[in-house]
Amino acid sequence: MMQRDYYEVLSVSRTAGEDEIKRAYRKMAMKYHPDHNPGDDEAEQRFKEAAEAYDILRDPDKRARYDRFGHAGVQGNGGVGGFGSAEDIFAHFSDIFGDLFGFSSASRGPRAMAGADLRYNLTVSFAQAAKGDEITLSLPKHVTCPDCKGSGAAPGSKVESCRQCNGTGQVRRSQGFFQIAMPCPICQGTGQMITKPCAKCRGEGIVTDTRELVVRVPAGVDTGTRLRVRGEGEAGVHGGPPGDLYVVLTVEQDKRWQRQGQNLIYSQEISFVQAALGHKVEVPGIDGPLPLEVPKGVQSGTLLRLAGEGLPYPGRRERGDLLVEVKVLTPTRLSARQEELLREFEQAGEQTPLEKVKKAAKKISKAMGLD
Repeated sequence: MMQRDYYEVLSVSRTAGEDEIKRAYRKMAMKYHPDHNPGDDEAEQRFKEAAEAYDILRDPDKRARYDRFGHAGVQGNGGVGGFGSAEDIFAHFSDIFGDLFGFSSASRGPRAMAGADLRYNLTVSFAQAAKGDEITLSLPKHVTCPDCKGSGAAPGSKVESCRQCNGTGQVRRSQGFFQIAMPCPICQGTGQMITKPCAKCRGEGIVTDTRELVVRVPAGVDTGTRLRVRGEGEAGVHGGPPGDLYVVLTVEQDKRWQRQGQNLIYSQEISFVQAALGHKVEVPGIDGPLPLEVPKGVQSGTLLRLAGEGLPYPGRRERGDLLVEVKVLTPTRLSARQEELLREFEQAGEQTPLEKVKKAAKKISKAMGLD
């Protein structure tokens, strides 16, 4: 059968929207569904043709290539689905057939399903976040039953195929002209029967248990960081893989520093004499006290940088910086002698060279007991 124009196949215009295309395909799928046309090869081909057209026109990228280049634009990778059978179509468009028949036409017996992901909110100290740590968590969660290994059947017994649906998970009911497949009411669509349920999990295949696991917190993390622990979520169903555990971090603040990304800001107070003459101080660092040279004539609000003394970048060797904000303190209560010296200092600054200013500043520092 030659490939027809996809818009013609679904009987829609080239300006048709997504909803219109979906309605058209539903109509065609109902008309040419194999259950409604048993043994009709032409109906089966129309069923596949409609599925191929819908697969292209429902995808904006594929549709754009088709509109521009025709069938050649959607051949190969990212193009036509190449449905080999009705089963392929049922599996690919399970949402459509679930709407039409109340179940996924692709289902044939129990399907393995991955377990749900779990979230755990963890608060860590600033020191743990700065240097990294390993933390043991105790988590209540569903795990695969150790007695039946998730089958739900008691040890020594077997899971049997449902006699009602012969293991397909579906039964067919005739409603007038149509024959509709429905989930088997005996096995609930699983296709299996457990004649002797496992005593530990009562046939569920999963049990609740408390698991202890160690989570490694990388150095340099911040609030909002998500750590993924693979396979530590809820147990899968019918042999499916377990979900993952996501540990979401909250980092406590430290009173000494203000954090900006991987940089730290520390406020260092000095006297105005120390600001004028320069001074050596020690400031707190992550790994211990750090010496800092305050230059002469520094102004209040100046940021002095200690490169590489901030927080590490997670997973990297680089570190942020420690920024020291200088705050120059102005005395609010002065003695008569101190006021006199300050006036001498002001006059010396106007009348004498810089060296005399420095000497006056030293006198002031000595009078104030700062030297």
